[in-house]
Amino acid sequence: MQSRVVDYLVQAVSALGVRHIFGVDGANIEDLYDAIFDAPDDVTGVIAKHEFSAATMADGYARSTGGLGVVAATSGGGAMNLVAGLAESFASRVPVLALVGQPPTALEGNGAFQDTSGQAGTIDAVRMFDEITRYCARVETAADLPDQLARAVGAARRGGPAVLLLPKDVQQANMGTARPIRLPTKVYRRDEAGLARLRAALTTARRTGKIVIIAGDQVARDDARDELARLAAVLDAAVGVAPDAKDTYDNTDPGFCGVAGTMGHPELSAAIRSAALCLIIGTPMPVTTRTGLDELLAGGTVASIGVTPPYLPSIHATSTDLARTLGELADEFAAATAVPDRRTVTPLTPLHVPESSGPGLRYRQLVETIDAGLPDGTDVFADAGNTGAAVVHHLRVPRGGRFVVALGMGGMGYAFGAGIGSAFARRHGPDGVRRTVVVAGDGAFFMHGMEIHTAIEHALPLTFIVLNNNAHAMCVTREQLYYRDRYSFNRFRPAHLGDGVGAMFPELTTFSVRAPAELAATLRHCMETEGPSFISIDVDPDEVPPFLPFLTTIEQSRSKK
Repeated sequence: MQSRVVDYLVQAVSALGVRHIFGVDGANIEDLYDAIFDAPDDVTGVIAKHEFSAATMADGYARSTGGLGVVAATSGGGAMNLVAGLAESFASRVPVLALVGQPPTALEGNGAFQDTSGQAGTIDAVRMFDEITRYCARVETAADLPDQLARAVGAARRGGPAVLLLPKDVQQANMGTARPIRLPTKVYRRDEAGLARLRAALTTARRTGKIVIIAGDQVARDDARDELARLAAVLDAAVGVAPDAKDTYDNTDPGFCGVAGTMGHPELSAAIRSAALCLIIGTPMPVTTRTGLDELLAGGTVASIGVTPPYLPSIHATSTDLARTLGELADEFAAATAVPDRRTVTPLTPLHVPESSGPGLRYRQLVETIDAGLPDGTDVFADAGNTGAAVVHHLRVPRGGRFVVALGMGGMGYAFGAGIGSAFARRHGPDGVRRTVVVAGDGAFFMHGMEIHTAIEHALPLTFIVLNNNAHAMCVTREQLYYRDRYSFNRFRPAHLGDGVGAMFPELTTFSVRAPAELAATLRHCMETEGPSFISIDVDPDEVPPFLPFLTTIEQSRSKK
């Protein structure tokens, strides 16, 4: 049997360690699935319900493994549906390869169905994807594929998605004796001058006071968690984390002082206020990470290390591999001093929110109950909105687990697909089955929650927890705070999600939690159940989440009265 372009593609991504290709089938990508079926290697094709979710599956797979995620889509609407998912990967620098089918080349510009060649007034897919990818190319011939695939994978590995547009006739073409994919050598960029300035600043700060570290998502992407922990220990540094980097540092370590920014903890602010230096590692400090810290950081010495400099003045050193750079720094400073004993663990102070009198469970109460019920090694994916704010603020990441929240684009419904993609990669833990937990609001569920069907089809160890307030609650809060509570476009008629999902999927373990006493036992049952499970929890749409911009507005309003 002759080797086709699609056979070469499947074999190439398998050689890169990819074991799952996520997507939605269609006429102009079906040859890829034919190749997956015939592939001698262990590659599974996973069919999603929507291309956005397929893209987030690849994103979650890449974030959890530190490797490459692969998504496939057909032409036309299938290709267009990838945009929001790939935009999240672009903004968060997640390595994803998108294989996008196109009509046969002879029909491009000649009235082809779903033509996006840019010819004869059609949409130009290359120009469109160029804006949200690190690399995009149309594969014109089989001979072009090895070099274009190598460039695409190389670009994705530098941080972000890459797209290959594949006309149907090119997919079917014979590859002949094409050579295996040859990836460019990964270049480790080390800013020697910047590192020298950073070392000097750290040395001075150690003599004069305390160092505080704020760790970002590049620590996770570079799998530099152990190196960060070693550096923090030798510097005797307090450590805070960006909201999308909660799993980069042990949340139960005595040096942990919470989350930075809009969902942050006062312990981190206090630590920065008294510090001699704040070391920012692997985050550009966007608004979600620096809210409430701008004045504190402006008044002190700030150093930073990572692939991109922060949005505030700092002594910056560029590093494309934080595992290597942080390891080297830890070795250097460990040689100069003994590692101090760590102090005892102290609980973090939650942000004070107004009391809520509405129906259902309260955010802090339910998240702390979830926290207590998650075994070590559990992976957690939090979605957008009030639910995400509560989880980021109150949940301690289980030791050995991953924590992901999409703050690049912040799209609702991301966590459903991303959690599924991660579960495929990490369901087999060191001590048996590893469970993934997705926590999302009902608004996110109505957008992309039907991906639970995919989890059921593959019997994934995944628990979906949906907080149901029959509203887009963050929008309700904004209407109340910023538009005088004169109306609401964001409250909806009651929907009984647990009952409805249970009726749709009778084999799925499903619960509806309406009282605080029910949650712990329900969660325990789900943790002990094989395969997927679903919990709907009633919550109050009027409860204000632990979100600093809202709380500041409330405080300012009270002070004016």
